[in-house]
Amino acid sequence: MKFVIAPDKYKGSLTGVEFCNAVEKGLLKVFPDATITKIPLGDGGDGTLQALKHSMDGVIIKVKVNDPVFRPIEAKYLFNAESKTAFIEMAEASGLRLLKEDEINCLNTSSYGTGEIIKDALKKGVKYLYLGIGGSATNEAGIGMATALGFRFLDENGETVHPIGKNLNRVRNIETSNVSPLLKDIEVKVACDVNNTLHGQNGAAYVYAPQKGADDKAVAHLDKGLQNIAKVISSDLNIGLQDIPGTGAAGGMGAGAIAFLKAELTSGIEMIKDIVDFEAKITGADWIITGEGKLDNQTLSGKTVKGVQTSAEKNKIPVAAFCGVVDLTIQEQNELGLSYVSSILNEVADLKTAISSSYDNLVKTSYNFAQLLKANY
Repeated sequence: MKFVIAPDKYKGSLTGVEFCNAVEKGLLKVFPDATITKIPLGDGGDGTLQALKHSMDGVIIKVKVNDPVFRPIEAKYLFNAESKTAFIEMAEASGLRLLKEDEINCLNTSSYGTGEIIKDALKKGVKYLYLGIGGSATNEAGIGMATALGFRFLDENGETVHPIGKNLNRVRNIETSNVSPLLKDIEVKVACDVNNTLHGQNGAAYVYAPQKGADDKAVAHLDKGLQNIAKVISSDLNIGLQDIPGTGAAGGMGAGAIAFLKAELTSGIEMIKDIVDFEAKITGADWIITGEGKLDNQTLSGKTVKGVQTSAEKNKIPVAAFCGVVDLTIQEQNELGLSYVSSILNEVADLKTAISSSYDNLVKTSYNFAQLLKANY
């Protein structure tokens, strides 16, 4: 039999690679001659870089950059020199996880470090750039990233504006004479699974800034700043952003990626499947086994398991999902199209115990699933 194992991570418990290894171990106890292809996946957010390293055959590049408050740190990205492809996680340089609790304030944070990573990839000859923008600490529409790449944002006196959220209101012009010419030669795709507009009640500030330390006054200030930068981008770069779904993602990085990188916003899981050539790798599989920490109705709107099922359905391959917690009705499971669903928990346990037992429980779940298959073949 041919099995493809294609999971997301169990957040806080198992990486995608560990999931693959556990399932493989269980399957081989029953089908020792099985052909097993392991393709750990992600949706473009935290952990995707590690998952892609397994399938993309790239190397981890470490680079010294600035964190969200301009402190020097070491960040990493994935690069394949042969295909000239790079995958960058915004959270590596501009993520909330880099800040202490009392430092979280998106009035004062910047995506400058993300731009520095992109700049390094450009120097290495990247032609295809994939950007995951989950977990950001910023709300400045990507002007920090753009500044690192040579854009200059000028105030009414022609002075350079420090690229942080609270200064968006000060920008009056965008100067592009020093922009890296290498940007013209790359194709950029951004993992974006939200439809938020850049500004307004459904925009970056009102929806996401409170999670990044902004009170009501700061949210209103940031929203005005986003309105302002949208007008300046429209005037100076001739790009209208407000009507494009997803421009409000990651504090407006969706908008910044379009304006400054000429990027395409796309579904995270679809982008990752494209990078790993998922459709080709599942050809001829008897089963695809996937999973994530919690399977619930959010999965229906485009998470990893849904992306796997979409490809499997086109190729008429049944899918089994092994998850830490399953919170789906029978109707929702049928809507998702999964042939088999199981929670790996085999006893009532506290969270700490459940997490520590995940690997062994997943081996057992896979073994029992394989036994069921064997009995019916």
